[in-house]
Amino acid sequence: MTPPPTVLAVIPARGGSKGVPAKNLAQVGGVPLVGRAVRACLASPEVTDVVVTTDDAAIAEAARATGEALGESARLHCVQRPAAIAGDTATSEAAVLHALDAYEAMGHGRSADVVLLVQCTSPFVAREDIDGVAAAVAREGADTAVTVAPFHGFVWRDGSAVEDGTYGVNHDKSVRPRRQDRPQDYLETGAAYAMDVAGFRTHRHRFFGHTALVPTDPARVLEIDDPHELARARILAPLLDPSPLPTRADIDAVVLDFDGTQTDDRVHVDSDGRETVAVHRGDGLGIAALRRAGVPLLILSTEQNPVVAARARKLQVPVLHGIDRKDLALKQWCEEQSIAPDRVLYVGNDVNDLGCFALAGWPVAVASAHDSVRAAARAVTDTPGGFGAIREIAAWLLGPTLTPDTPTT
Repeated sequence: MTPPPTVLAVIPARGGSKGVPAKNLAQVGGVPLVGRAVRACLASPEVTDVVVTTDDAAIAEAARATGEALGESARLHCVQRPAAIAGDTATSEAAVLHALDAYEAMGHGRSADVVLLVQCTSPFVAREDIDGVAAAVAREGADTAVTVAPFHGFVWRDGSAVEDGTYGVNHDKSVRPRRQDRPQDYLETGAAYAMDVAGFRTHRHRFFGHTALVPTDPARVLEIDDPHELARARILAPLLDPSPLPTRADIDAVVLDFDGTQTDDRVHVDSDGRETVAVHRGDGLGIAALRRAGVPLLILSTEQNPVVAARARKLQVPVLHGIDRKDLALKQWCEEQSIAPDRVLYVGNDVNDLGCFALAGWPVAVASAHDSVRAAARAVTDTPGGFGAIREIAAWLLGPTLTPDTPTT
């Protein structure tokens, strides 16, 4: 029996981005861009191994962390990219060729039959995209393959240097055909490519021979080359990422910030200097339901304020407040409770929560959170802090009735 072809996915991820500094480490949906690409490749049953080629130690570490979190460390390899092919003018093809040589020199007895080029700059590349391009070359006879999206736009070019002036590239400007009368055009997404290795080594370019077009969802087409595109990706992530919300099976504990998360972040001060805040009864209901369901809970707050302790007593939840380094306190609490940090759901709203976001497996931002916190979150509530956001999270874990043992209708 002929063994299946070895399919190697190569992810170029250099550290010297100019448009968006440290771009490949920028988080979208709480996951670095390099991690998102690694995750999509490792999810594909078509892919044998994944190589991240980078000149940056932090990018390599982020890639390895993703592989470890998925239990796929054995299939993930990081290759140090030489400076000569890591500059602004270096081609992706050069990085892939170097990665191929490095992979074959690793001593595992395999050489690649098909190589994929998967770009970190396409944050919404999906497993289906990887499957499609890999299968087209590995099993369907194509020499190369590329992800494309159906495209119906009229493309124009400034032709001021020629006699006719501005002209249509994919249409005659003197005729305005109906959409259904035009041939189907496709837009190259920039997300994923596949090449037969022997042909790629000969041609040293990603397109040669017969190129298969692998259509993908146009809604997921986005390439990040500037800060505005990164901002768009972060807004779209809650809509496009599959299964973005945690379930009870995903977490072993819930840790809650207080100000701005269980309150609307405002403080009322009377003439004697006493502070009061407003909380939401729905949050109390959600916390009580989590407690009854046996979920370990903790309130973790920077503020040393009697109101935090009073609310914690009311909710019957342990509290640590007056904490300067919340991440260190969270780490110690997890050790004391024998809870793995990657099984913790942490809810926050401002920059002093980012350390805990980096530690917890499920960092969750309330809808009113600071932009940097929303960007680092793995999930974002629809509800602002102080208006029932914790009740919403409890419903993610326990169901809308907050009674997981009772069937819902």
